[in-house]
Amino acid sequence: MDLSSRRRNLLFGFALTAGVLNLVDRQIISVLKPTISADMGWSDNDYGTLAAWFQAGVAGGLLLAGWIVDRLGWKWANAVGVATWSLAALTHGGARSMAQFLACRISLGATEAMGTPAGMKTMTTIFAPHQRSTAIGLSNAFTSLGAILAPLAIPAAAVAWGWRGTFVAAGLVGLVWAALWLAITRGVTIPERHDGPAEAEVPQRSILREKRTWVIAVAKILSDATWWLMLFWMPDYFNRQFGLTGLELGPPLAVAYCGSAAGSMLSGFAGTALQRRGWSAHRTRLTIMLISSCCVLPLPLTLAVHSYWWAVLLLALTLVGHQGFSTSLFALIADIVPSRQIGRVTSFGSLCGNLGGMVLTKVAGLVLTAGLGYAPLFAFGVSSYFLALLWLKLMVPGRARVA
Repeated sequence: MDLSSRRRNLLFGFALTAGVLNLVDRQIISVLKPTISADMGWSDNDYGTLAAWFQAGVAGGLLLAGWIVDRLGWKWANAVGVATWSLAALTHGGARSMAQFLACRISLGATEAMGTPAGMKTMTTIFAPHQRSTAIGLSNAFTSLGAILAPLAIPAAAVAWGWRGTFVAAGLVGLVWAALWLAITRGVTIPERHDGPAEAEVPQRSILREKRTWVIAVAKILSDATWWLMLFWMPDYFNRQFGLTGLELGPPLAVAYCGSAAGSMLSGFAGTALQRRGWSAHRTRLTIMLISSCCVLPLPLTLAVHSYWWAVLLLALTLVGHQGFSTSLFALIADIVPSRQIGRVTSFGSLCGNLGGMVLTKVAGLVLTAGLGYAPLFAFGVSSYFLALLWLKLMVPGRARVA
């Protein structure tokens, strides 16, 4: 059936909130790190281990998530994904040992892997090609809203219910979302669009044998690592650099993540506007990625400022750059990948990005334990986006179609 604008907007709105829930659930542990670490007796290396194993769970989940999404379709994939990761979040409230926490983090990571491919499947199904850049930008912006709300809402929830009750509450909210999603999508059937590369021209073979898959994968490895570093370690950076703890962390983290939302929206709207002016998809994507990479250049200066609000502004600019780059990279997937493979290629690219994040979050724990500080980590963050852009420039031809 053809969707009315009202129904499409309702579905899109719910899909956006799924991204918010995904990020809030995973951020509880980072925002409450000082409190949970004190209660559980964790060292920096222990926390780095938990972060790395969460990433490993995501990576393992992504091995199947794309296939599951392509098989279930956009409607059921969203419901199954949100319900399962909400149950995994809820179980954190009962964890009493490091081993139990590891099991909870791996389960949460594995189930949250459904989020990105399900979101991409939904947007490529309900939106026409010229609308997708804006849709993806808004999606990333709302995901960033989770990063903004988390440092404000999570400490308040922890004051009211304790850190265990915060995990339980987050899980219950997700289960309610899944029930509402099934209610509003009941009876809705939308055929998949076939407006990427011609399906008949693409051989039926494993995505791992196709160049386009590895083009995306390498770019995700390079560009996602810094995002995961920020997500897991930015609260610790403010604590270590400026002594902020508990509720004091809320405003700086929220403002910093506003940059993430801004980068998503600006790049999404810019992509649509440039294509309407006649720019090719290829030129549009790479131009926005170059500007986004330049936004990350001031990141090492956060270690030289004496006011944490200057650091907040520099980190916000870094996140503007990351999400601008990420939005264009996701739009590139829709440009070069046939619709029947969107879920799998998105999932595999996200898998590779998470593997990069898993390595960097663990390395961060070791680097900080060794007393080297954040300087080498931030130096890598600056270079990673330019390396990813160079890779895409070399590997994606001007017609934005990869055989």
